[in-house]
Amino acid sequence: MKFLDEFKTFAMKGNMVDMAVGIIIGGAFGKIVSSLVADIIMPPIGVLLGGVNFTDLALTIKKASDTAEAVTWNYGNFIQVAIDFLIIAFSVFLLVKAINSLKKKEEEAPAPPPAPTKEQELLTEIRDLLKK
Repeated sequence: MKFLDEFKTFAMKGNMVDMAVGIIIGGAFGKIVSSLVADIIMPPIGVLLGGVNFTDLALTIKKASDTAEAVTWNYGNFIQVAIDFLIIAFSVFLLVKAINSLKKKEEEAPAPPPAPTKEQELLTEIRDLLKK
């Protein structure tokens, strides 16, 4: 029973739950960005490049035979994945930059000065008496 209690304590730590939520949201965000790239961004780029679909670009290394399929080097798929990565990285960069700017605004708000301690008040009084 002690093992289960330890696991429950580990799994329910705040940062573990936050990390799980981040991973789930990150997966969903990745799907959204992949759809944005595949369905919105890449078609116009393909039209501008003469109707090229990047995922279909491949170099045949060995032609198909009766017993084996063709061996291809799918460099178009690599180009597509690299573009997906760049867009996702740029999106995450913008998100982190926005969060950091919000944090800076919170930090820039000056905190009220702390009230002087009893010792500081007494030292101030002694200083003022010595000045007189």
